[in-house]
Amino acid sequence: MTKFSARRRSWRWPQNQKIAVSIGLAFEAFELQSQYKVRDTPGKPNQLSLSYAEYGANVGGWRLLDLLDSYGLKCHISTNGLAAERHPEFLSTAVEEGHEIVGHGWVNDRTFTSEDIDAERADISKTTEAIVAATGKQPLGWASPGASPTANTLRLLSEQNYVWCGDDASDDVPFVRQVPGGRSMVVLPQTNAQHNDVQIYLAPRNAPSIIWEGFRDSFDQLYAEGNDGNPGWTEILIHCHIGGRPILIPTLKKCFDHIKRHEGVWCATRSEIARWSAALADDDAIKSSD
Repeated sequence: MTKFSARRRSWRWPQNQKIAVSIGLAFEAFELQSQYKVRDTPGKPNQLSLSYAEYGANVGGWRLLDLLDSYGLKCHISTNGLAAERHPEFLSTAVEEGHEIVGHGWVNDRTFTSEDIDAERADISKTTEAIVAATGKQPLGWASPGASPTANTLRLLSEQNYVWCGDDASDDVPFVRQVPGGRSMVVLPQTNAQHNDVQIYLAPRNAPSIIWEGFRDSFDQLYAEGNDGNPGWTEILIHCHIGGRPILIPTLKKCFDHIKRHEGVWCATRSEIARWSAALADDDAIKSSD
């Protein structure tokens, strides 16, 4: 164990695996414009930008499901309510294949402030209803659009029976947070920031290889730390309308091949990670009280 490892929060994965890896897709819809735009049209619909987003439902999402199937990997799909309403077949098919659906706000280009508590509550409810209508299942997890939670988000999610939230960037592994009302919420930090196709490929206009390079370096560092007794977690986040295009598929294959070449890797969905984290927290609480 390295010199300062004891200063870090103790953690373990099932069967003492060295690292956890998850795959996230984003299945999104927009009111005015998506992340891709040739020009801004403030307050008005940007038709080209909106059409770019529709690629996810028409082609990209299906291509990514094929890719995951070829590797035997399961993912979570962060889904806007409007996308669920418009394209229920994609989500129902994904659920049948063993993937899980995550609430992601009604549309991806609308966020709230802490003063908008009633509007945020209604948005969560409407999104949840659309996902249930498309899949027949209540989503267990939530990730706010644009990673923009408010001070009320955890409490509102707890009210609507969510068990985990991905709106955090403070750690390499999950933790449990108490929310008003006495309930607890598993918080799954954003370990995908350096392997997110919006943040490091599309927005800064980098070459696709940056996703592979970032994932490889993060994975290798965390794998080495896992060997040293400090297991971590990393994730790739790919948007169906961005990473589902042909240009990124070879890059994703490199990432998945790298995962498969290593032993001691727990490939899990986010809800599997949340369930393990909640059980681990309960177990450690029991042990600490003995």
